[in-house]
Amino acid sequence: MEFSTKAGSPEKQKCGCLVVGLFEDGKLTESAAALDRAGGGLISELVNRGDMKGKAGSTLMLHHLTGVQAQRVLLVGLGKEEEGGIKDKAFRDALNGAVRAVTATGAEDALFCLSREEVAGRDLGWKLRQAIVLAESALYRSDGMKSKKDDKPPALAKIGFLLKHRAEGEAAADALLQGRAIAAGMNLAKELADVPANVCTPGYLAEQAKKQGKEFKLKVDVLDRSDMEKLGMGALLAVARGSHEPPKFIVMHHHGGKKKDKPVVLVGKGITFDSGGISLKPGEGMEDMKYDMCGAASVFGCMKMAALLDLPLNIVGVIPATENLPGGSAIKPGDIVTSLSGQTIEILNTDAEGRLILCDALSYAERFQPECVVDIATLTGAVVVALGAVASGLMANDEELAQELLARGQEAGDRAWQMPLWDDYQEMLQSNFADMPNIGTKGAGSITAACFLARFTKAYKWAHLDIAGTAWKSGKEKGATGRPVPLLAHFLLKRAGKL
Repeated sequence: MEFSTKAGSPEKQKCGCLVVGLFEDGKLTESAAALDRAGGGLISELVNRGDMKGKAGSTLMLHHLTGVQAQRVLLVGLGKEEEGGIKDKAFRDALNGAVRAVTATGAEDALFCLSREEVAGRDLGWKLRQAIVLAESALYRSDGMKSKKDDKPPALAKIGFLLKHRAEGEAAADALLQGRAIAAGMNLAKELADVPANVCTPGYLAEQAKKQGKEFKLKVDVLDRSDMEKLGMGALLAVARGSHEPPKFIVMHHHGGKKKDKPVVLVGKGITFDSGGISLKPGEGMEDMKYDMCGAASVFGCMKMAALLDLPLNIVGVIPATENLPGGSAIKPGDIVTSLSGQTIEILNTDAEGRLILCDALSYAERFQPECVVDIATLTGAVVVALGAVASGLMANDEELAQELLARGQEAGDRAWQMPLWDDYQEMLQSNFADMPNIGTKGAGSITAACFLARFTKAYKWAHLDIAGTAWKSGKEKGATGRPVPLLAHFLLKRAGKL
């Protein structure tokens, strides 16, 4: 998709479709009012007749409106007019509804006037970033494995945004670059996650990392099984024992800051397929377990975003990658393994494997003397029970870092919700035979999983994002969402001084 900006009067713009908004009370925005005047009051007549209610995201397409240069005019509802501007959600709903309506037509280009509207507490850059990310998400198709592609893909190839003033052009240009980079990172995360597990193996992820390294001049290191054995990554290797696919430990470096600047380290869970191991999962829905590497996919996406924008930060992406399968050599409930940190772990449930590969990755991250570490993982079903598909679970050993991530998530429309990491919960991780078990006693599953990880992060500031409820959708709209790339992208952009 090609994105651009321009300034001028709405009624004078030549394009395949011009998008303007109106509110639930029937009030027209300035852009819609300008078209109404040019068109002899037709829009007002339609609204007064009740043909358009103005509910956020609702649409009405008009063709060949008199006095207007655009071939089509799309009216889109903005919801209730609020003091200080419309709400974030109403703006996003309007954008989503508009993109879907335009792509259903034969319009090859569209010009959106929605970026001219006031959104409470948000600037032009925010509106443009949101518009690009939402447009790319609506247009994304996962058909790479199909023998026959869609023979009638959407004709829409260009989206423009009509500015209020030409002086806004410089700020708009920066926002377009950022929005495109975030969307590109999200698309990469989706592409990797949507690929089936018979293709997307740990080796495949390693190859993709090397490919990305060449394209964007990232330093990439890939550790094989023998390297992990020498280091003593007993927890990660224990998970890998049941699979014929060799595990990989992938490290990507974006050197955008000064040489002595401490890096931000992103650690992504890379279980390319999770059967549960000996503690086998139910068969129904197990095909979705190819998405157990969405944490890894989000790290790939963030590294691409940072490279595209040449962010002045040092960023390290760490991805422990393996399958979790049953087999004659697979770990068993009751086994005890020794992690890279030297701490011993009693395996009570082989389906709690994500924390096992992450604990070794988090110990490895210490060598980078990081500014902070954020791990991203589809870790627990319990977080889905707690938060559903709306927010990712957030736990941290540093309150300032937690609040920073929460704020960036709110800003990006990719929200997280903080859950406690109190010492009281650590008491639920007791083993008679090892330093700790890999699962806690009944209840608070997401929190005890994070408490387990916290035992390996005492040397630095750390936050954990449990994305099991937000990383993918099941059912009719099955597929990866690309989350939490927007949250992490805003986090990195803000740290780089770009927001």
